[in-house]
Order: sequence, then structure tokens, then C-alpha cells
Amino acid sequence: MAALIGERAWRRDAAGESGGAVYRLVGGGDLYLKWGEHAVAQAIADEAHRLWWLQGRMPAARPLSFVTQDAQAWLLTAALPGRSGDAWLERDPALLPRIIDAFASFLVQLHALDPAECPFRADAAVRIADARRQVREGLVDEDDFDPDHEGWSAGDVLAEVERLAPIAKATCVTHGDFSLGNLILDEGMTVTGCIDVGRLGVADPYQDIAIFWQNLAEHGPAMQQRFLDAIGLRQPDADRLALHRCLDELF
Repeated sequence: MAALIGERAWRRDAAGESGGAVYRLVGGGDLYLKWGEHAVAQAIADEAHRLWWLQGRMPAARPLSFVTQDAQAWLLTAALPGRSGDAWLERDPALLPRIIDAFASFLVQLHALDPAECPFRADAAVRIADARRQVREGLVDEDDFDPDHEGWSAGDVLAEVERLAPIAKATCVTHGDFSLGNLILDEGMTVTGCIDVGRLGVADPYQDIAIFWQNLAEHGPAMQQRFLDAIGLRQPDADRLALHRCLDELF
């Protein structure tokens, strides 16, 4: 990757909770480099394959190079112009309605992709298998649960996931971690691309809907309803929201 990186300056990006390392490489067209080993390396590989698949289908970060060696992985991508949704919100909270509308428009387009063309599975069975491993290995941060799950154990949340799992419907291409930090928008609030797509795959649309809906909880029910209206879902399925919110708690 040295020829692609050139003489750019390296800046560590502390955002995210992947367990690997992310660097912004500045100068002559900024780049991002992700590195990780073992399980993180697999997650980076998952993201690389999905970014290549997204090219020409949806706005997404452009992968430039991917290398794996000795249980390690490196992914180099071109930086997208703009800021993440949460970065814009921190800069100007009044932008929230426009950010919601931009995210909703992107999500409608993503969910309209032909799932038959997507080679990646992310349905409830896949996610629950991963969730069981998270719980078994003690990797769930119970102190980070949402207020309505306060006092629950990871086992309690997993039991609720397994109870609700039969209602999931794997019908569309989902982002998998559709949160305010994972779309980049320009100054006109147009989405320039998505990032952190390692969980992208065919799944229940509520996989994305539930995460973003919960993201908006601190901004009040009116903003949550604005999002639901924008995607054409005036009356959401409460059980499917609960299922995918619980699943998200385990990662």
C-alpha cells in the first residue's frame, strides 16, 4: 500500500468501537486505513468485500486496497467528502430534521436493492449465532444498555432475542449498523456515502430501522416519527423494533 499512501501525514482516528486501529492519512486526497488482527481482521475483511459489492449500487466509501497476512488485515479507502450525521449534529443541532430526511432517503434506496443480487446474509439466524458467541465469551458491555434494558443481563437480552426471533423477515439488503455515525453528508445534507458496512447483508429491514429509530430517542418522539414517516412506516411493528434493538445491545 506504500505507493498509494505516499507521503501523507498519519492521524489516529479514535471514533468507533471496532477494537482495531483507524488512521486518517492526510494530504493529496485523504485516505483511511483500518488495521486489525484475529476477529477484527475478519470484520475488516467482511467490510472490504461489502464495499466492493456496493460500488455502482449505492454511495459508499471506495476501497483502494485490501491485504491480509498472519491473522492481520489492512483496508485502505478513499475518504468521503463531508461529515458524519452525528458530527454535523454536534456542529449544528438545528440540522437534525434535514439529517433525518437524508438518512431516510438513503435507507429507502438501500432497501430497494434486489436482495437476490446480494451474496451476503445478515438474517436473524446469522446475527443470533454471533450474539450467542458474544454472550458466551463475555464480550457484551451490560453497562452500555439502553435505559429500558437497565438491570438486564446479557443472558436476559439474548433470551428476549430468541423469543422474538421467529417474527424477523429477511427481505431486503440492510446496512447492519445504520446509525448517525455511519453515513457521510456534504454541506447540502446530501449523502456522499456509507461507511462501516461489515454487517451489510440480506436481513429484516427492521435491522436498520430499529437502530436509527433508537439513535433518535434522545431527540424526542417527534423526530423518531419524522424518520418513520419519511420511510413510509407510520405504524411500526413494536415487536420487530424490540427484537433488533435487543440484538444491537449484544454487539
